[in-house]
Amino acid sequence: MAITVFIADDQAMVRQGFGALLAAQPDISVVGDAPNGKVAVDEVLRLRPDVVLMDVRMPELNGLEAAQRILSASLQPPVRVLMLTTFDIDDYVYEALRVGASGFMLKDAPAEELIRAVRVVADGQALLAPSVTRRLIADVTSRRAARRPEPARLATLTPREREVLELVARGLSNTEIAETLFVAEQTVKTHVGKVLGKLNLRDRAQAVVLAYETGVVVPG
Repeated sequence: MAITVFIADDQAMVRQGFGALLAAQPDISVVGDAPNGKVAVDEVLRLRPDVVLMDVRMPELNGLEAAQRILSASLQPPVRVLMLTTFDIDDYVYEALRVGASGFMLKDAPAEELIRAVRVVADGQALLAPSVTRRLIADVTSRRAARRPEPARLATLTPREREVLELVARGLSNTEIAETLFVAEQTVKTHVGKVLGKLNLRDRAQAVVLAYETGVVVPG
C-alpha cells in the first residue's frame, strides 16, 4: 500500500513543490495539505495519513502546537510527524522531539533526502538531519546537571534490549544494529518494538531523548 502523506506549510509553493515531488513516487500518495496549523490538525485527524510534513513556523497555530495536538490524539495506526524548518538551530527542535515528532528535516535538503525521510518515518524510525542531531546532543548535555533520575521502567529492559536502546540512541539504523550485534534485522525490529512498548515511547526519536536525558548514553 502507498504511504499517505499530508503537507502543512504556509507557503503555497512549498506545498505544491513537495506535493508534486512526493506524488511522483510510486509508493507515496499525497492526500492533502494545509496553509496553517489549525487547518492541519483538523484535516489530519480526519484523513489520518501515515506521515505529516509539518512546517515549524505557521500562522494561527505553529507546527509544534499542531504536532502536539495530533500526537496527543493517539491515533491508530499512529500518524508520524516530520517537522520541516529552514533553520537547523530552531528553538522548537528539542521540544518537538519530546512531544513525539519523528524527526526534523531542513527544507533545503536534497529531494532524494526528503523522499527517503518520508519512507523512514513511515516505517516507524526516527530521522534527524546531522546538524539537528548535533544540536540535540549539545542541548541534552547542557541539561545533564538537572537530568531526571533513571525511570524505574528502564529496569524492565533485558540486557539485550538495553544494548539495542543504546545503539538506537547513537543513531544506528536497524540494519547497522543487526550488523553490530550479529543478529537478523527482524530480531532487531522485535527488540526495538519491545523497548518502545516497555518504556511507553511513541518512536525512536523519543527513545533517543530518553536515553540521553537519563544517562543511558552520554555524548562522545
